[in-house]
Amino acid sequence: MLFVCYPKCGTCQRARKWLTDNNVAFEERNIRETNPTPEELKNRYRSSGLPLKRYFNTSGILYRELKLKDRLPKMGEDEKLRLLASDGMLVKRPLLIGEGVVLVGFKEAQWRGKLPK
Repeated sequence: MLFVCYPKCGTCQRARKWLTDNNVAFEERNIRETNPTPEELKNRYRSSGLPLKRYFNTSGILYRELKLKDRLPKMGEDEKLRLLASDGMLVKRPLLIGEGVVLVGFKEAQWRGKLPK
């Protein structure tokens, strides 16, 4: 599994601990150092079945500074994907990506129900 996170984020730290405690093997990628590409984001969002808006870190400082709450509804998919790929801090985290699994944000019950036993 690929665990895309920001190491200083408390939610990401809780998710990493949960993965370790539940013996889930993962490779970690720091989203600040390696932003997902627009193509990666497109593939992940489409396979997740979630709306693209769920991939935005709506509580982040950059999201608010760019006034994305008002701008996103007027943007096309490709523009949103390029924007997300421009700065990892715009992306909701953590992301957990595996065979047939894409999880956005950390909700323990959701992760427990979606990960292979």
